[in-house]
Amino acid sequence: MFKLKDDFYIGKELFFILGPCVIENEKTVFQVAEKLRKLSEDLSFNFIFKASFDKANRTSINSYRGPGLKKGLAILKKVKENFDIPVLTDIHEPYQAEPVAEVVDIIQIPAFLSRQTDLLLSAGKTQKPINVKKAQFSAPWDMKNIYEKISSTGNQKIFFTERGTSFGYNNLIVDITSIPLMKKEGFLVVIDATHSVQKPSAEGNRTGGRRDLAPYIARAGVSVGADGVFMEVHPDPDKALSDGPNSIRLNDLGDIISKLLRIRRAVND
Repeated sequence: MFKLKDDFYIGKELFFILGPCVIENEKTVFQVAEKLRKLSEDLSFNFIFKASFDKANRTSINSYRGPGLKKGLAILKKVKENFDIPVLTDIHEPYQAEPVAEVVDIIQIPAFLSRQTDLLLSAGKTQKPINVKKAQFSAPWDMKNIYEKISSTGNQKIFFTERGTSFGYNNLIVDITSIPLMKKEGFLVVIDATHSVQKPSAEGNRTGGRRDLAPYIARAGVSVGADGVFMEVHPDPDKALSDGPNSIRLNDLGDIISKLLRIRRAVND
């Protein structure tokens, strides 16, 4: 457990990582952030706002990637200041760690890059909390090697996110036992409900998904002890510029979170 801000401790109570997959524009980002802030106050939960300034791993060269580092960080800084909420974004190259750390509260390492030593070390050296997405090809017990890489910088504010394992072509499956297995190693673990229902590259030039199944993955994760839940949300997922098929509709989020909070209370009783 470690303190993120004020009375927000990662690993104490169930927390959420929420936001659109990519920064589309300032208006949409602010719309989502405002709605999430109000929802968190109504339902009494802590959350971190997530959005990417660059999606460097899109399926097609023609897919929207984001506004880029400078513009994206400027928007995230406004979100942080205007709504008083912690923010998270991912990096893809070591040089991005330092400027990103000046703005965000948590640096995220994408699953495809989670074994890249230089990227992990550059993130760790910022001394910011680090969220590492567990790769689609990694076993739960392999994460200790990633922990050792980051902690070698003196940074132990680390948590891991389960987001599914490759299961043949264009498909993922979640082995829910990976959460207690990682927790037995002493790690903080998040369940990524929306990326776990992706269908990678299943639409030929883009990724598909089953957003209707995401709440079930989230419930399963919380029921076996996940410390947090990651869900990408959008006002109109069918029009989202990235990860629309697996993103939760913003207006549906309240009911989903209410149920997850009840499951967490039941597990803790």
